[in-house]
Amino acid sequence: MSTREVAVKVAHPRLRVNRRMLTLAIHNLDDHSRRFSNGAPPGELSIAAMTDSALARIHARFLDDPKATDVITFSGEPAFGTAGEICVSADTAERFAVKKSHDFSAELTLYVVHGWLHLAGYDDLEPKLKRRMRAAEKRAMSILHETGCLGAFSWRP
Repeated sequence: MSTREVAVKVAHPRLRVNRRMLTLAIHNLDDHSRRFSNGAPPGELSIAAMTDSALARIHARFLDDPKATDVITFSGEPAFGTAGEICVSADTAERFAVKKSHDFSAELTLYVVHGWLHLAGYDDLEPKLKRRMRAAEKRAMSILHETGCLGAFSWRP
């Protein structure tokens, strides 16, 4: 069983995160890493859940694109004990979940999975690579569904 350190930062006033369950989800992905190009690199993984506006500022600063997005992933430095950071937008997940009648927690978990897969070497910039990424997302979400790890996120009233 994976023992990776997972640091969770909640920077959204309405979001609740079950850190234990989110950590368990990451550990399950790590434990099945052979199904995902050996998985994310070793080291502490940071996950930041934030508002659209906060993620848009990061998007503008580091990727020169001021638009809101759903996920931004930064590679870490395994030699220094860091795997990377996954920044996700709770606002985007909530809007999409409502629009498509999806479960909010599963949608936001999918964004975390997407970031984890980027750290594992997956890319989605070209159609062929995007299809490979989507197939990996589906496998990962199936693993997390089977292990009961999709309920880490909820909204505060």
